[in-house]
Amino acid sequence: MYATQKQQLIDYGNKLITGNYTLGTGGNLSYYIREAEVMLITPSGIPFDEIKLEDIVTMKVTGEVLQGTKRPSSEWRMHGILYEQRKDIDCVIHAHTLYSTAMAVLRQPLPASHYMIAVAGKNVRCAEYASFGTEELAENAFEAMKNRKAVLLANHGVLTGGNTMTEAFAVLEELEYCSKVHLIASSAGTPTIMTDEEMENMAERFKTYGQQK
Repeated sequence: MYATQKQQLIDYGNKLITGNYTLGTGGNLSYYIREAEVMLITPSGIPFDEIKLEDIVTMKVTGEVLQGTKRPSSEWRMHGILYEQRKDIDCVIHAHTLYSTAMAVLRQPLPASHYMIAVAGKNVRCAEYASFGTEELAENAFEAMKNRKAVLLANHGVLTGGNTMTEAFAVLEELEYCSKVHLIASSAGTPTIMTDEEMENMAERFKTYGQQK
């Protein structure tokens, strides 16, 4: 069941590797089938290029495994809490991207130094630190991601979400780009931060950007 969605998890997991957005097994992806209230999530500790359809775990957001012989990602709680609490998110990506993780190591939010961060929100907060795979980390990430499509995980990595896997991955790409620009600009001087009003304007303009149906 859900072969199309499972294949997306595999394909986008491989895109994390080929795009240099993570290394080895550093990261996880999930897809929520809202009408069935089940979560599809990548398995723990298997390199993305070795994951097969049957390795994807089907489970409840509460932790009950419904299908699959592999252990789900240790970060399943961090995915599940978003699906429970956010109706605007059906796909989640966690990765150890280089520049946005550097911001997370600094434990600093990413401000609006570049307008494209509006795909995630007017800025991206950094969640309070907690050990990987814990309920505390899931709760910290959820709180810091309120009204946003992304969050920095202190001394760890990043988490992004969207209605589709394409959107979640696009948010991750823009977050990484904006983090890189911000860190380079900060090394040369003090970046100029855009106002909340302009970021709200950007968010509205993005709604009609591109080819509309």
